[in-house]
Amino acid sequence: MATITTAANAEGISLLSAPTIEEPIAERTALRRGDMIALPACRLRRVTEYILHNLDKGLTLEELAAVVYMSPYHFARLFKCSTGVPPHRFVIRQRIARARACLERRELSIAQISRLVGFRTPSHFTTVFHRLAGVTPRTYRMATRREDRPAGTESKMAAFTLAAGARVVG
Repeated sequence: MATITTAANAEGISLLSAPTIEEPIAERTALRRGDMIALPACRLRRVTEYILHNLDKGLTLEELAAVVYMSPYHFARLFKCSTGVPPHRFVIRQRIARARACLERRELSIAQISRLVGFRTPSHFTTVFHRLAGVTPRTYRMATRREDRPAGTESKMAAFTLAAGARVVG
């Protein structure tokens, strides 16, 4: 009799601990909150290198996902978990970082730089650059040019004003 009672108790306990309908929903909610697995380091390195080598091209989500042999949707989710930003935003930030380096050298025009970093038109490049850097590419170039001059040739206030985006005459 003791074994029958134990078996009945065990069966009752297993019924109580069986998954309910609410449990999978709670698990899916937890996954949405960021408990997701990140992109493996080797795949993240592969895709970031691909992005850096192909900034001048139009990079699509499908193309980036194919580099790491994943579906676009799954890749985008894992990439965001790994880097903290979606793939498109990562690409744009890399383009602007490369544009800043090119603008400091002054060998290329702003239109050439915009094409070099993957923007189709200089106006779109200027809009995105201004949104991320806080100043236009021309203002950024002028500010870096003035910073390269020897000390004493320009007041600190004028340099600050240029960095803030205002126009200084004189």
